[in-house]
Amino acid sequence: MRHGTYEGHRPGYHAPLDAPLTAEGRAEARRSLPLPEGVTAIVTSPVLRARQTAAELARLTGLPIIATSPLLAEWRAPSIVLGHTPDTYPPAYRAWREHRLAHPSLRCGDGESLTDLYSRATRCAAFLRHTADEHGSLLVVSHTLLLGVLTQLPEGPTAFTTAARSPWQFAERRLLTIS
Repeated sequence: MRHGTYEGHRPGYHAPLDAPLTAEGRAEARRSLPLPEGVTAIVTSPVLRARQTAAELARLTGLPIIATSPLLAEWRAPSIVLGHTPDTYPPAYRAWREHRLAHPSLRCGDGESLTDLYSRATRCAAFLRHTADEHGSLLVVSHTLLLGVLTQLPEGPTAFTTAARSPWQFAERRLLTIS
């Protein structure tokens, strides 16, 4: 599941990690219920809006939050774009965006490359597989790009493109089967 709506959300905006859920974000979590049958626990990203979504769902369902993992964190955008919208992206970021698919290992400043994101998603899939083997079916609360890449792992680092074309809506659930 993607986290709920957070303060300051705007399309293409790279929000700060401490942007909290809004009242609408909490309502979206409530509307996502009931959870699929058989879910036994929740794992979440450490980013505030994901942790708050997970906490709301845990409160409503009684399910435990058994892990908060940095593997589930949002794609790490370069700090030069935090707080920016597409019309105010710096030239260096715009140039990186033009070349990222042809050169997926290329980073923009301190940001995560597409290869880095794919590598983290691969490690995340192993973590989720191990955690599910130990605890049963999980509800994973994370972020649109990471969740999208997890569902497209066979594509390799360019899974980012597919993930970006099919973003998850706030509090949207999709089945993720990791083999």
